[in-house]
Amino acid sequence: MKNTDTRTQRFLQHLATDILIGDGAMGTQLYQRGIALDSNFEHLNLIRPDLVRSVHADYRSAGAQLLGTNTFAANLTRLSGIGLECKVEAINLAGARLAREVAGPEGFVAGSVGPLLQPRGQVEVLDEAARLSVFCQQMGALAEGGVDLFVLETFASLQDLKLALSVARDLGLPAIAQMAFLEAGVTRDGVTVEEAGSALVEAGACAVGANCGTGPREVLAAVKRLRAVVEAPLSGCANSGFPEYREGRYIYLGTPEYFARQGLEMARSGAALVGGCCGTGPEHIKALAELLASERPGRAHVSVPAKVESPSYSELAETSEARSGFLDAWGSRAVVTVELAPPKGLDCSKVIAQARQLKEAGVDAISLSENPLARIRMGNIALARLVQQETGAEVIAHVTCRDRNLIGLHSEMMGAHSLGLRNILAVTGDPVSVGGEAGATSVFDLNSIGLLELLSSLNRGRSLMDVDLGGCADFTLGAAFNPNLPRMDGQIARLEKKVAAGARFVQTQPLYDPEKMQEMLERTASMGIPVLVGLLPLVSERNAEFLHNEVPGISLPDSVRRRMRGKSGEQGVAEGLEIACELVEAGRGVAGGFYLMPPFGKVELALELLRKIRQIYG
Repeated sequence: MKNTDTRTQRFLQHLATDILIGDGAMGTQLYQRGIALDSNFEHLNLIRPDLVRSVHADYRSAGAQLLGTNTFAANLTRLSGIGLECKVEAINLAGARLAREVAGPEGFVAGSVGPLLQPRGQVEVLDEAARLSVFCQQMGALAEGGVDLFVLETFASLQDLKLALSVARDLGLPAIAQMAFLEAGVTRDGVTVEEAGSALVEAGACAVGANCGTGPREVLAAVKRLRAVVEAPLSGCANSGFPEYREGRYIYLGTPEYFARQGLEMARSGAALVGGCCGTGPEHIKALAELLASERPGRAHVSVPAKVESPSYSELAETSEARSGFLDAWGSRAVVTVELAPPKGLDCSKVIAQARQLKEAGVDAISLSENPLARIRMGNIALARLVQQETGAEVIAHVTCRDRNLIGLHSEMMGAHSLGLRNILAVTGDPVSVGGEAGATSVFDLNSIGLLELLSSLNRGRSLMDVDLGGCADFTLGAAFNPNLPRMDGQIARLEKKVAAGARFVQTQPLYDPEKMQEMLERTASMGIPVLVGLLPLVSERNAEFLHNEVPGISLPDSVRRRMRGKSGEQGVAEGLEIACELVEAGRGVAGGFYLMPPFGKVELALELLRKIRQIYG
């Protein structure tokens, strides 16, 4: 125990004066080494210790000074669901000892403790005493195994995190307290960054911070907000970015270089511990360690922008019914659609106002996304009805296969038709793991091709199970297309299947490469449907790097990234708009239209692009 006490004191001294490099994602590495996603990673401490040890060793070699044990979900509530409740102590003891072996005398070991889950089959919610007992069992075994401290990570509940801190205090070990903040710096349980920081310092955390979430940008934002309200050491352990599902595997596309640069900014904003979470491998930690070699944690306070309240909106009045036919202009001029995102709450006044503004400017249709990046927003089908009633604009409603089963998709689409919606963009949808909405599950009874077949069946008056519906729908169906791949062959083949399933127009992922755009338009010309080129104007270097590294389906050429380097504010907006306008020029004579995605709700950029398109294409 004496050696542990000495290391713990050395850890606290290091935390107060220097920057510690954490490790990356144990689960991601185990998955990449052949362990199935539905396996219990923590049980590997007992049945495949050499594999777990090898992951620790790779992170240690990459420069990690702090190794987290493979015990994130090794508590009674998680393990009892798969019949391993009798192995809680053994799994945690083994996890601590494996990490200790690899860390060596100079490295530190943190006992990884994650949030609790309700035991399977149990109806009553665990009371505070029961939850405290669960934490005591796991953390006691980790302490016995020789950890130097605890890292309490990915919590959404402030109450549970404070309980775990009390256990760490009773065991005489320091604890880093990290919460998983979603968009806008709020956990799934509604805890803000500022509320968490103050409460966790008061509860005795030796450092407070953020981990997981959706990528480096949001963890960096949380670190800056924490520095504004607490003086304690901070930590930031971000995912490498959003995962993309490719050929049966989840792939994280964020580069080590981008991850390291964001980690450097976290350190300069006050983080004393910087590491990785989902998707980060030894290559990310190596790049981070090299970049942080001579850094010291920043101590400057960071101001937090005041929250801007949405305008109030009066009760909607009934107006005209929905219209159809936004593709009628194709062939005579460019078809232009503009994407708007439904609100995160109940006030849809801003979206209505933006739609009205776009309609008056001559846009052909408003494209309403559905829970983009698997985050909860107002239902876009009901909102589409309101937009059509209030503004007279035609609406394209995105429909994902993620959130509804086969029954629900039939019901929702028949209901949408009865509400007057006539344009549907069929998309598979991001998996729920992207958005971090814990407790949600992906359905995926169908993919986008299956959904197009379902909608085509409705147009023929039949369900997908060939049941007579007593009438025919008249949907105009759209498909998504991602040209941002090294080779387009797979996407072209998939688009051909979508057209065969009923797609009559295409909206693409954002494009930034004129050559890639030309190739796409040439290869899709024979399909005989309009391909609307996706344009998402950049606004800054930070925005460009985030899109390139963290958002699935978006890739920026090096030339564009160089043009955005060092640019922000008005200069960044102007350069981003110029890049988009160059793409519009390059599409002259070949592009059937454009799909505009105003960044951060900046509809004025879409209006500027619309004016440019109308000047060139009529």
